[in-house]
Amino acid sequence: MEALVNQIVAGLTTGCAYALIGLALVIVYRTTSHVNFAQGEMATLTTYVAWSLLQAGVPYWGAFALAIVVAFIFAASLERWVIGRLGASSPMATVAAFIGLFMILHSLTGYIWGHDVREFPSPFPGGALAGGLVSGHQVGVAAVTTVLLVLLWAFFRFTSVGLAIRAAAQNPGSARLSGISTKAMAAFGWGLASAMGAVAGMMIAPQLYLDPNMMSGVLIYGFAAALMGGIQSVPGAVIGGLALGVLENLLGAYVVGTQLKLTVAMVLIVGMLVWRPDGLMGRPSAKRV
Repeated sequence: MEALVNQIVAGLTTGCAYALIGLALVIVYRTTSHVNFAQGEMATLTTYVAWSLLQAGVPYWGAFALAIVVAFIFAASLERWVIGRLGASSPMATVAAFIGLFMILHSLTGYIWGHDVREFPSPFPGGALAGGLVSGHQVGVAAVTTVLLVLLWAFFRFTSVGLAIRAAAQNPGSARLSGISTKAMAAFGWGLASAMGAVAGMMIAPQLYLDPNMMSGVLIYGFAAALMGGIQSVPGAVIGGLALGVLENLLGAYVVGTQLKLTVAMVLIVGMLVWRPDGLMGRPSAKRV
């Protein structure tokens, strides 16, 4: 029983990182109707920025905040000057552009920082807590994720910019007539999603070690979390990430073994696309033709 509880708790803390990546994908999709295949590479790039700042002597939380700012500015600029110009392109051209962006960022990260595996420090105390069930880092990741989710909810619920982003995503035509710049809101949404991805990268790096391929598997789990909850549902991405973390740990420990854990996420993605493409909390959408 103790081992089972340990797997569930560890799965929940791992699921927090999946939820952050899934949430970033949902924000991008809701603001621009695009699936950002380069979300993981953007997170890796900004995590390396944080690592460089730490090596330069910047305190951890200072590097943490600066990396988030860099992630926001980089993604907002990318959407404004590159992604925003894909609106009239065909779906295949858009997919090809995102795959190209994935390869560019991956190669750029390896070119600048190399492909050596590096250690990334954790700001949280080491050692086990709660009788050995969780580590200090796992508790810290859960706490950071919870704080970010509350702040994100308050931002979308109570701020004028958050309401404008929601309006631009739900009805771009009416939003433009109301004086809202849908282009600016799309750029802001991309920046916000990249900031969430940067946090996920910095929380995951102490567990996985830092290298240019760090987020490749995590991005797949993030896709699975977003599809599981509903690609347009913010709460769904969180629930999907937590559920996927627990499911992955339990199946890896008791059913398929650790070597097939990533396969579980792929099976889940295919299954959701086939049997419930709108996700557990998504609503079926229809377009007039």
